[in-house]
Amino acid sequence: MSDELEPGDQGPDTRIPDRARKGRGAVSNRAGRFEGATRQAEDDGWAGSHADDRHESEGGGETPLRTTVSIDTSRTAIAYNQSPDIPFDRSLNAYRGCEHGCVYCFARPTHAWLGLSPGLDFETKLFAKPDAPELLAAELARPGYRPAVLAMGTNTDPYQPIERDYEITRRVLERLDACNHPVGIVTKSALVIRDIDILKRMAERRLAQVHISVTTLDGELARTLEPRAASPRRRLEAIAALADAGIPVGVMAAPIIPALNDMELERILAAAKQAGASSAAYIVLRLPLEIKDLFQEWLAAHAPQRARHVLALLRDLRGGGLNDSTFGRRMTGKGHYAELLARRFELACGRLGLNERSFDFDLSAFAPPIPPGSGRQLTLF
Repeated sequence: MSDELEPGDQGPDTRIPDRARKGRGAVSNRAGRFEGATRQAEDDGWAGSHADDRHESEGGGETPLRTTVSIDTSRTAIAYNQSPDIPFDRSLNAYRGCEHGCVYCFARPTHAWLGLSPGLDFETKLFAKPDAPELLAAELARPGYRPAVLAMGTNTDPYQPIERDYEITRRVLERLDACNHPVGIVTKSALVIRDIDILKRMAERRLAQVHISVTTLDGELARTLEPRAASPRRRLEAIAALADAGIPVGVMAAPIIPALNDMELERILAAAKQAGASSAAYIVLRLPLEIKDLFQEWLAAHAPQRARHVLALLRDLRGGGLNDSTFGRRMTGKGHYAELLARRFELACGRLGLNERSFDFDLSAFAPPIPPGSGRQLTLF
C-alpha cells in the first residue's frame, strides 16, 4: 500500500491536543486576541526525543508548569470605573494574573494586553505591585481626593498564594486603616483571616466589609474549576472567623453555571448563613472574549457529558450567544432561566434572613495621609 497522499487528503492529524493539567484551570495557552500568530504543538514522530515539547518528562510524567512573578511598574494604584451595574467606582488590584486558576475568571482577557495568553499564562505568569501601598498613599493625599469605598478583589484575588510572601494587600490595609478609608474585599482565599487584626479595627469604625466567594460545596468540582483556591470548607471557616471577630461578612455565590453548580445555590447560601454571613449576592457566569473558548475547552476536558446542556442554557441566559455585555444584564442574564434564578435567590435570602440590613460605610472620618517631606505638621487632637 502506498504511503503517498491522495489529492485532497490532509493525512493523519499530527497536532498534539491540549489537555487538562493537574493544579491548573485552563486547558490551553491559546494566544490572546492581539497576537498576530497562533502556535500549535505537532508530533514529528520522534517519540521520546521531543517529550519536553509535549510537556512530558523523560519518565512519561507531566512536567509541572512553574509560577513566575515579575514586578509591575504601574504609576498609579487606584483604578476608576463608571459602570452602572457594580456598586463601587474605584478599586485596587495588588496583582496581575491569579494563581488560583479559576477557569471562568473574567480578568483573564487582561493578560492579552501584556502580550500573554489569557489561558495558562494568566495563572502562571504573575505580576506583583510592591509599591502599590506607597502609590495609594500618594493618591489619597492629593488635595482633590474624595473618599469612597475602595474595592479589592474585583479583578484578581488580593489573597492569592503569592500574597503570603509579598504582603502587598496587608500593607494596603495598613495604609487605609491609618487614614480611616473604607474598603470592601472580595476573595476566595482563607488567607484573609491573617489580616483579622486590621479588619477588626476597621470594622469597629464601619470601614471594612468582606465577601467570600463560594462557587460550589463540591470539593471535587472546586478542584477543577478553581484548582489553587481554598477548598469550600476553608472558605466557610473563613466566613466564621471573620463573623466571630465582628467583621461584616457576606457570601458571593459566583459564578452560577447552569447545569453545573446552579442546583447548589440554596445550599451555598444556607451554609454561608450558618457560618455567620449576613449578606449575599450572586453572579451568573460571564464568558467575554477569550474566556468563551477557554471555558468550552474546560467543559470538554472535565464535563464532556454536560457540555452541550451547559452551553445551551448559557445561550438561553445570554440572548442566543455565550456572552452579553449589556449593562444591567451581564451579571444576571435575561429570560425565563434568569428570572428563575433571581426568584430562587430572593426566596432563599428571605428564608435565611440574609440581606435584611444594609451595611453603611463611614466616609466622614477620612484623614488624608501626610506626604513625606510635605512640611505639614501632625495634628495632636
